[in-house]
Amino acid sequence: MKALHYQLLKELGYTGYVLEQAPEKVLQFGEGNFLRAFADYWFDLANERVGWNGKCVLVQPIPQGTAKEINAQQGLYTLCLRGRENGRVVDRRRVISAVSRCLNPYEADDYRSMLEVAASPELEYIVSNTTEAGIVYDETCKLADQPPTAFPAKLTQVLYHRWQAGQPGLVLLSCELIDNNGRVLRDCVERYAAQWELEPAFRDWLKECTFCSTLVDRIVPGRIQDQGEQARLEQELGYTDPLLDVGEAFGVWVIEGPEWLADKLPFRSAGLNCPVVPDVTPYKHRKVRILNGGHTGFVPGAYLAGFQIVRDCMAHPVVRGFLEQMLYREIIPTLALDRSDLEQFAAAVEERFDNPFVDHALLSICLNTVSKWRARNLPSLLAYHEQTGQMPPCLTMSLAAAIQFYCGHMEALTAQGLICRRPDGRVYTVSDDQWVLEFCWAHRMDSAGELVGAILGHELMWGMDLTEVDGLAAAVTEAPLKIRSDGVLAAYASCLEKQI
Repeated sequence: MKALHYQLLKELGYTGYVLEQAPEKVLQFGEGNFLRAFADYWFDLANERVGWNGKCVLVQPIPQGTAKEINAQQGLYTLCLRGRENGRVVDRRRVISAVSRCLNPYEADDYRSMLEVAASPELEYIVSNTTEAGIVYDETCKLADQPPTAFPAKLTQVLYHRWQAGQPGLVLLSCELIDNNGRVLRDCVERYAAQWELEPAFRDWLKECTFCSTLVDRIVPGRIQDQGEQARLEQELGYTDPLLDVGEAFGVWVIEGPEWLADKLPFRSAGLNCPVVPDVTPYKHRKVRILNGGHTGFVPGAYLAGFQIVRDCMAHPVVRGFLEQMLYREIIPTLALDRSDLEQFAAAVEERFDNPFVDHALLSICLNTVSKWRARNLPSLLAYHEQTGQMPPCLTMSLAAAIQFYCGHMEALTAQGLICRRPDGRVYTVSDDQWVLEFCWAHRMDSAGELVGAILGHELMWGMDLTEVDGLAAAVTEAPLKIRSDGVLAAYASCLEKQI
């Protein structure tokens, strides 16, 4: 079977959208699965829907990458987007043609090519996703390095070369999963400009560049794990594609920027879910508290109830009812966005949890539950309590279930983690920071009240003494007793009977 390239698509009579030639308008640092299933897909749709007529030049952020494979396929690859939308199962396949080529700047010719693209009058955007560790300031990087190791240093070189060529500023879209990613990246560039003693006029020119913090949201498994399924799919497609990428159908890209950027970017006119907003913080809260908080809120208890993957939980009326009450009646009322927007997002989250193509293991979600619950769920519980003066039943039960997951049936503390046993006899390992596990193990003989008091009062766990929150300790102490006597499902069901 032949490899994917433009001529082969013509020979196969491919009827999908393909754009073979267009100006290179995007310089993208990162050629991995996520950006190819996210940003490059969006630019591809913009080409098709509104005639944006642009290509993306990809750059490997590290010496090891897929530049050779991408160039061998002329930038083409197949993207499969799978999941549920509006209650229907979707499984879309699309050849992405928005990528022109991929550069490895650790090779001399490609390093020069990267700078040539930087100086091009056609360039408009720089996109990056160099992982959370990518946006770091490394003072050992030098202007003369070809290239520097740190991404912000490479970017400073690129922008400096563009300024030297007399070209205007760019829009930079940072997709790394850190807070204020665009602002942190800008600060790194300004530090390099100062360290390298670059001209004051260049530092002034940097103000013409728009560094955008962004929030990205799409789960990208990246590969079809089943080799048989991969072979069947390639047989249907009529070509081999080692770059085939897989993502969920849902996707949103929230960009923090000025009002004019919404019109400049081709996404809104293409009908894509890409709001340009003055502050991404409310949208981050939406994602963290509804999507991530939803997972962390019901999963430890669901695992104790005998479930293994998220999708099966969504098919059970009690577990799904517990999740829905937690989302719609306890979390959403505490968030500072339009109610209808929040409810639409929550409905999409439910569909994502019910994705028939993803077997998301509950035990993997339970990794480091203490820090996750603190970041994702505690703010909702505290905000609900402040608004109503009451304890939210589902979030309170969620905390109790997490404590039961850690401390309910402890058998041993090992180098691998805390060995516990769930009610059906299955042995599992709790994975968390060692001090958390040691603390739980030290309190294994406590009564329910003593255990809850010790855990809630541990300020390092929660950033505060939760025993000082009026009514919380009593409510959480009652909940694990019900879990132990009646089981998680009955405990979850009891929350649905309560009026909020």
